[in-house]
Amino acid sequence: MEEITRIGVSLPKNLLEEFDSIIGKRGYSSRSEAIRDAIRSYIIEYKWLEKEEGEAVGVLNVVYDHEVKGVSDTLIDLQHEFSDIILASLHLHLKRDLCLEMIILRGDMKRIKEISDKVSAVKGVRFVKFLTAFKE
Repeated sequence: MEEITRIGVSLPKNLLEEFDSIIGKRGYSSRSEAIRDAIRSYIIEYKWLEKEEGEAVGVLNVVYDHEVKGVSDTLIDLQHEFSDIILASLHLHLKRDLCLEMIILRGDMKRIKEISDKVSAVKGVRFVKFLTAFKE
């Protein structure tokens, strides 16, 4: 059996309450079990995205505040810059100030990571996640 190390984590009360609600619905027996699972998932995703070789197909999901000056123009400019790997995009209005841009990508992981990093750095972008179903 692997050695267990105890750690302390400080969280805002509302985040912990939401986490507890989710782990209860998913059937975890403890917070520790859920946190271990979340950390494993985070590590796997990070290592996968860290690989910059081979072709991948997936969707870059971007949630942003369209009321932040210049955010829409910057995202459009980035899509033009990466048109070689963009197959299509879908724009949805979530709320008065929030939009979801789903950018379908196919290309080298290095290019996909590059657009993902650039989009993440745009002021007004709240969330970026690349989801894939295929990688060579």
